[in-house]
Amino acid sequence: MATELEYESVLCVKPDVSVYRIPPRASNRGYRASDWKLDQPDWTGRLRITSKGKIAYIKLEDKVSGELFAQAPVEQYPGIAVETVADSSRYFVIRIQDGTGRSAFIGIGFTDRGDAFDFNVSLQDHFKWVKQETEISKESQETDNRPKLDLGFKEGQTIKLSIGNITTKKGGTSKPRATGTGGLSLLPPPPGGKVTIPPPSSVAISNHVTPPPIPKSNHGGNDADILLDLDSPAPVTTSAPAPVSTSSDLWGDFSTASSSVPNQAPQPSNWVQF
Repeated sequence: MATELEYESVLCVKPDVSVYRIPPRASNRGYRASDWKLDQPDWTGRLRITSKGKIAYIKLEDKVSGELFAQAPVEQYPGIAVETVADSSRYFVIRIQDGTGRSAFIGIGFTDRGDAFDFNVSLQDHFKWVKQETEISKESQETDNRPKLDLGFKEGQTIKLSIGNITTKKGGTSKPRATGTGGLSLLPPPPGGKVTIPPPSSVAISNHVTPPPIPKSNHGGNDADILLDLDSPAPVTTSAPAPVSTSSDLWGDFSTASSSVPNQAPQPSNWVQF
């Protein structure tokens, strides 16, 4: 059935080939083309090489009608079906067969040396492909015959996984330990690194500076007595700064500041009081 499904492919076609009737081989030295009547071929026509499966066929056909003159099945090359001659590269000896099983050896030759080269290479390429296909088929059969490895779980079989670098906190989910470059653990930030900004005060701080209070002169309570006696200078006294009032009045109480200044003794004045 497989042979019937195989198709026939054409490997080589040569339009001019000569066929010779050759004498029986007298010794084991091989065939020699010089023993043939090369100037008087027994038949001329067309040569066609086809393949069907692993077997190649050398077909000798008529140039005009294409009628088959003889056919040589080739199962191996080089082999007994196709042999080269000892004294030329343009001549070959092939074994032809008919449908009844009879066979005979004949000689063929090409006028052009390039045609003989193509004939030889076509057969070599075909059987090289046959060899590769045979090796691939053999390897696939060996693979199929091997016992298959069953990696599936059997009924009731379980598996336990142990994963490292995982710490489980009580009451929480497990979290992998973070590692940095080189496998070193990342340390937490030191305490106190976060700066807490205090809330703003309810009382706004003024941008200006509160000036110190000006002490009042105690010369009779008159504003004209501010001028002192030029002849007798007044003693210099140092007063402590008054505390800043925390009330809503930013300037403070001037009367309180003036009361803190000690009373000076009245000095005789040379000025005439009007």
